[in-house]
Amino acid sequence: MTDPVPAPARPDFRSKPTLSGPRVLLRPVTADDVPALLPMFHDPEASRLTGNHAGGGDAPDEARLREWYATRGDQDDRLDLAVVDRATGHVVGEVVLNVWDPGNESCNFRICLVPGTYGQGLGTEATRLIVGHGFEKLGLHRVSLEVYAFNPRARRAYEKVGFVAEGVLRDALLWEGERVDATVMSVLAPEWSRHRGMPALP
Repeated sequence: MTDPVPAPARPDFRSKPTLSGPRVLLRPVTADDVPALLPMFHDPEASRLTGNHAGGGDAPDEARLREWYATRGDQDDRLDLAVVDRATGHVVGEVVLNVWDPGNESCNFRICLVPGTYGQGLGTEATRLIVGHGFEKLGLHRVSLEVYAFNPRARRAYEKVGFVAEGVLRDALLWEGERVDATVMSVLAPEWSRHRGMPALP
């Protein structure tokens, strides 16, 4: 009779870190960050890129958002961090590890930036910081995401950090009458240990 395999240690999601890179600082998000984050909830392009049908005019108001963000520090199964542009000190978005799957030691990743901050490399660095934390401190084995076909810029940013395309979810999103595919991407702990979020790209 073999000894039972011990259950994997539960990641410490309750500890909310501050992670620092050359251009961005990630820190615990709070209700006081809501005014800075509001534009990303009301921007039609941000809603489209994230497939958020509740965005734009149907976005939650500031009071509801404050209630939501006030509880982020208490969560023990996800990590929500604000993205701060170190050059200005302004909050420019958020990054999240969520959908924790304890049986498979995996998480989902998502990022959203406020309008006017795209294309500056802030998202790429923020992604590298939080995904690295997921592998190196939380002990995750797999981090995954989905990116829509009309968002090649985001896909390229994810590839720069080491995410690999796994397959396509056909017609995953219905947006303004058009059905859009989503690509599933992931990065695994053994891959991260080799490239640390800086893979060689073609």
